Amino acid sequence: MRTSFLGLTLLLCVLLSTNSWGWGKQGHRISSEIATSYLSPAGQQLVNDILGVETIAEASTWPDYMRSSPETFWQRQSTHLHYLTIKDGARIPSKKGDAISALKDFSAQVKNKTLSLKVRQKALRFAIHIIGDLHQPLHAGNGTDRGGNDVKLKFFNQNTNLHRVWDSQLIDHEQLSYTEWASWLEPKITSKQAKQWCDTNPMVWALESNNLHPTLYPKRKSLSWQYVYKQRQTLRLRLQQAGVRLACYLNELAEQ
Repeated sequence: MRTSFLGLTLLLCVLLSTNSWGWGKQGHRISSEIATSYLSPAGQQLVNDILGVETIAEASTWPDYMRSSPETFWQRQSTHLHYLTIKDGARIPSKKGDAISALKDFSAQVKNKTLSLKVRQKALRFAIHIIGDLHQPLHAGNGTDRGGNDVKLKFFNQNTNLHRVWDSQLIDHEQLSYTEWASWLEPKITSKQAKQWCDTNPMVWALESNNLHPTLYPKRKSLSWQYVYKQRQTLRLRLQQAGVRLACYLNELAEQ
């Protein structure tokens, strides 16, 4: 019995250390909160019709929460739907699916009014989540280091990896609520930027993320203030762009 318990404990440690979670809770909520300022009446109605009183910020973290569900979909299929692999500027398709294929499938379900409300809610929540994930630079991986999970380092003397730094630690370091983040970032988006960023092609977002990689990988394995300072603008830009594009994508879905 003791051996089995130790084996299970080790397995859980491995799983927890290797999962790619996309933006952390704060990142997803920040971009979703920003998106609310750019939803059209039709886009907002689509959200209301499917989610009811649930906000898109609340819905945005649901797919990560559901990874604890024992259902086969969440344990064996959903993991691959949060990211994709890009090599030499081209997407490498996966037989298990990826963020691009999943967004296409879930979007079709959102639009299909013959499906049950429960199915459409799952689809919309996942679509919202994936749009955020595609703006986390390391979710458009290079296929060599599991999106930075294999890059072990320290962040302010805490053992971590590069993926986790970008998922949550850079954001959490600011010690702001997601609404504070959004209230600071949204007013700084100019109308010109909002118009330029309103591109609903997910491969555009993924390629942007992938192209950022050379600037993200540090030469040192111990990160602190210098790395935070260097990446501050990129972090904020990706959160802002994710918010605008989430709204644009939902607005477009509503019109189809």
